[in-house]
Amino acid sequence: MSANFEAKKVVVQEITDKIKSSKSVVLVDYKNLTVKEVSELRNKCKQAGCEYKVYKNTLVRKALNDLGFNQFDNDLNGPTAVAFGSDETAAPKVMVAAAKDYDQKILLKSAFVDNGYVDKSGIKALAAIPAREELVAKMLGSLNSPATNLAGVLNNVVSALVRVLNAVATKEQA
Repeated sequence: MSANFEAKKVVVQEITDKIKSSKSVVLVDYKNLTVKEVSELRNKCKQAGCEYKVYKNTLVRKALNDLGFNQFDNDLNGPTAVAFGSDETAAPKVMVAAAKDYDQKILLKSAFVDNGYVDKSGIKALAAIPAREELVAKMLGSLNSPATNLAGVLNNVVSALVRVLNAVATKEQA
């Protein structure tokens, strides 16, 4: 076996490992980006907990096929970059924002989320979902709301009782 073949096997294994460890993987067409814009995009991805990489389509296709997913074969044509996300919404959010920020120089292709194929509209829908931390905060706020309301009601009952007792005491003294 040639050294080139062995090197490709190593890269395919690297891609496979990244896909397995990522919660979301987004494929985009980046052909119109300048080097400066690619660097900016890499930094935005890093800040969002994502990784932006460019691999040969055949190697990404092989990795996905080895995992049992061949729905991506049509999307792996032309210039393709891959964003690996640490959660289900991180990579879609960054890539959808980049498509807007870079005046359609980035075109969404598809994504791999929750062991399944996601099309362009699905990527946009994922990007619209609030971040995990925000969802947890909203949920905790919703859970806390009834307790806060109960405390307010009980406080009002006690306050009303104190006012009534005060009025009775004032009336008796008079």
